[in-house]
Amino acid sequence: MNYVEKLGDIAAIEPVTTDLKGWVVVEGMPSMKTWVQHKSNDGGMVSGYWEATPGTYHATYTEYEFVHIIEGKLTITPDGGASVFLGSGDAFVVEPGFKGLWKIEETIRKHFCSKV
Repeated sequence: MNYVEKLGDIAAIEPVTTDLKGWVVVEGMPSMKTWVQHKSNDGGMVSGYWEATPGTYHATYTEYEFVHIIEGKLTITPDGGASVFLGSGDAFVVEPGFKGLWKIEETIRKHFCSKV
């Protein structure tokens, strides 16, 4: 079993281009791509890169996610909650049970690690 694994270049990975489960377009015509770089040995975690073009999604989370934004700008607004503006260099987590808007203001690229 490998306990440490250097991840490969995403240029060698075919991205998934369908919208994530629980994500619904509510404004504009955004599109997304997901590059899965790694799945944990037990299959419980996945990590990689995600990119989306400007527009707004209503997202529903059933699992935890850690995010580091590489480039772009977005505003996340939980249903009934206060908006959070995020941009290049910011890191954040989304807890299971989140429901709300992801307004992508500039094409966003993020590195993520999530439970599956």
